[in-house]
Amino acid sequence: MANAKAAYSKVAAPKKLAAEYAQRGDLFPYLIVVMVLLTLVSIFHVWSRVEVIDLNLRIAEVKRQLKEQQQEHNRLTLEGASLKTPARIEALAKGELGMALPQDQQVVVVK
Repeated sequence: MANAKAAYSKVAAPKKLAAEYAQRGDLFPYLIVVMVLLTLVSIFHVWSRVEVIDLNLRIAEVKRQLKEQQQEHNRLTLEGASLKTPARIEALAKGELGMALPQDQQVVVVK
């Protein structure tokens, strides 16, 4: 019997539930703060990812517009070069405006 008493005395005594609940009550405000912080960090993370996606879409749109503008610029540069050719200008002057090259008597040299 003494042996059984010794074995029983080595078993831990049950904790009082009131003390355990008091410790949990002390941790509750900290848990609330941690949960709020985690929620805020999660919301910020999702917001930042949405912003990154939105900015990537805007960048792609601007790149597309830039490419279109460069093509338009190249087309207009080529058109301007073709409109400036001396043969075209001479043909327009003779045909539509009725102009002709001046005669030697019509040329006045200014010194």
